[in-house]
Amino acid sequence: MITAFELNHGRLQQVTVESLEDLQHCHPVWVDFESPTEEERDWAKSTFEIDLPEEDEVDDIEASARFFEGENGELHIRSDFFQHSDEDSDTMRVAFILKGGLLFSIRRDELAQFRLLRLRARRQPYYVSDEKDVLLQLLDIDVEYSADIIEGIYDRLDKFSKQVLGSEMSDDAAGIVLSGIAVEEDLNGRIRRNLMDTRRAVSFLMRIKLLNEQQNDEGRQILRDIDSLDGHTGFVFDKLNFLMDATVGFININQNRIIKIFSVASVAMLPPTLIASIYGMNFRFLPEVDWEYGYPFSLSLMAVSVAIPFWYFHKKGWLKK
Repeated sequence: MITAFELNHGRLQQVTVESLEDLQHCHPVWVDFESPTEEERDWAKSTFEIDLPEEDEVDDIEASARFFEGENGELHIRSDFFQHSDEDSDTMRVAFILKGGLLFSIRRDELAQFRLLRLRARRQPYYVSDEKDVLLQLLDIDVEYSADIIEGIYDRLDKFSKQVLGSEMSDDAAGIVLSGIAVEEDLNGRIRRNLMDTRRAVSFLMRIKLLNEQQNDEGRQILRDIDSLDGHTGFVFDKLNFLMDATVGFININQNRIIKIFSVASVAMLPPTLIASIYGMNFRFLPEVDWEYGYPFSLSLMAVSVAIPFWYFHKKGWLKK
């Protein structure tokens, strides 16, 4: 699918592209390709004289394949955009091409950042003024999107903190908390990686002196926002590690309680075991063998020998949870 955008009185206006003629007769500042077909690739080549990269080229992780100048002077940039939902989180790599006052974007699927840019550029006059503004605003919105997700992590960590520190925690509850912490840790790591990639893209644009002074100021502000979010992601990592250590500590405490009960029971059962072993000997002249009250006496002696250790442990407080 191809979507073209023209600047009309400072607003970004969408142009429907259903044929090669539609593409040739519009005057776009931005042309967005979503999972382009071979026919649409041919339209781009015949109209704008550019070759759209294939999916395997877009996903190449080498630095030389992410920021470079093409044979015809076009500028190629690959940047990751974060995708987040309740079910899954991932990054999508988008290919950008700057050529002749036009921005071309090639992506596999719809992105929330692109929807938000289109909405703002339609409603706010002069939100973007050229193709470089469109690219900068997309990168800026991606940073905003990451910041919103970090705020969501903060909220969920607050709930985990209340669970871990607010009351006694069972092993089942600890398992649920550990699973949630692992999910948040993975999400936080993905955000940090995405911010690092955005920093590289903005730094590249500023380094090649492609931007004007106002756009350079916007780029510097984006980099400051990324530095600020880096501090937040670092704090989140520390918080996650603390909650994980605290949760594992509660699990160890619960296990120690169980081991303590078994230890107390083992010690308490030693005296009756000794008594039963003595009276279980098969010696002929055992004093209590012919005694009428020998059996109830031995049972009573074993009961007392069990009660005394439990009373002692209770007095010492070792039976308390």
